[in-house]
Amino acid sequence: MQNPLYITNSLSRQKEQFIPLNAPLVGLYVCGPTVYGEAHLGHARPYITFDILNRYLQHLGYKVRYVRNITDVGHLVDDADEGEDKIAKKARLEQLEPMEVVELYTTSFHDSMRALNILPPSIEPRASGHIIEQIKMIEEIIQNGFAYESNGSVYFDVIKYSKTHDYGKLSGRIIEDLIAGAGNEKRVLEGQDEKQNPADFALWKKASPEHIMRWPSPWSEGFPGWHIECSAMSKKYLGETFDIHGGGMDLLFPHHESEIAQSKGSCGKAPVRYWMHNNMITINGQKMGKSLGNFINLKQLFEGDHQLLVQAYSPMAIRFFILQAHYRSTLDFSNEGLQAAEKGFNRLISAIHLLPTLKSSATSSYDVNELKEKCYEAINDDMNTAIVISHLFDAARLINSVNGGTEKLTQEDIVSLDETMKQFVFNILGLMKEEKDNSADMNGIMKLILSLRDEAKQKKDFATSDKIRDELTKLNFIIKDEKDAATWAKS
Repeated sequence: MQNPLYITNSLSRQKEQFIPLNAPLVGLYVCGPTVYGEAHLGHARPYITFDILNRYLQHLGYKVRYVRNITDVGHLVDDADEGEDKIAKKARLEQLEPMEVVELYTTSFHDSMRALNILPPSIEPRASGHIIEQIKMIEEIIQNGFAYESNGSVYFDVIKYSKTHDYGKLSGRIIEDLIAGAGNEKRVLEGQDEKQNPADFALWKKASPEHIMRWPSPWSEGFPGWHIECSAMSKKYLGETFDIHGGGMDLLFPHHESEIAQSKGSCGKAPVRYWMHNNMITINGQKMGKSLGNFINLKQLFEGDHQLLVQAYSPMAIRFFILQAHYRSTLDFSNEGLQAAEKGFNRLISAIHLLPTLKSSATSSYDVNELKEKCYEAINDDMNTAIVISHLFDAARLINSVNGGTEKLTQEDIVSLDETMKQFVFNILGLMKEEKDNSADMNGIMKLILSLRDEAKQKKDFATSDKIRDELTKLNFIIKDEKDAATWAKS
């Protein structure tokens, strides 16, 4: 009998056996992107992590309703209660309508997720499409005495809530420290003097005259707070209490902590039984993020078009790179790590290709069933994909040894090993065979040619410079001399 699945519950800080509320149904909610820019490597980690969970739960026979939202309103700069909406700011800078920005980056996000072989969610609700649900939940929180209106905005009363509930339990924050963390002077400077306490957070914000994204409400014409969106959408599609809520560790506080408070404040029930959080991808030990400006977006990784990249990396190399670390550990970006992942992925695919060509023997010198059990044992132990991959490498070595004649397998064991490899590599880890994409090679070649042309120009060797451009033009390449560097495109 297969061992049960254990996952680390951030709420208890312990590994717990996963037992769904209403088996075989499982409700899974994961915080989706705020679509104001290209998805980057840091975004890939939570969606790959919870794609593995989704795939494995389905493999175990569960019927998963996977909800992953799109945040297209209410997420303010610096994750604060004051300031400009991230999407509205991008729209202003690009001279677009906010929903043009949303469509542009939502489409790009979906393209990147498909490239990484991430299964689409069952439901992908947008915050702007659930304003009514958010207003209703806010009204319930007010009726239960855990929120108050102030100058057309509505704030959650953290102090009052904490008298009967445990705000801070998920993140380990102490309410007294939260209150002391922001003084009155800071609040006034940031325009937050309408709050009764600095720890209170916005459920609804009255829109300033210049704020583009606004909706009518009982309190003012305005927009929802960032945290209320996920509470309202998860409740609508998964119920007042559901099985698993996932997201990055950076969302523990204040986002997920506030989600718990809002749900308890509206219906008196804890919304989630198992909270799961993946750790961050770092660059030189610092979290990768748009707000920090140290991110590499996924398109740049696929094309090798970033100053920190020495080459382009295929989507499966990136997926494999992320899966080689346990989801709860930090993962530091490096070209060496990505190159090693690329080689490791190719080793597994080559071994799978070799399996049908193996010659069987009358007896086996290796216990294939034990290897299969080790893979299940690792994935059941808090989804330890790193250990699963180490066992799959053992399988690859075995396949190469059988091919070289130093190990033996019966035909039955070859078939069993083939099933195990394909089940874990393709179905559970979600890796897939890739066709060779020559676009990355072409990009590298063109960058080299244009750099040689640039060197010729710097040496005032304009004859060589012009010859390179003219010959490329004959081959249907369009060369443009921009301010900083030349660019190319295929005609």
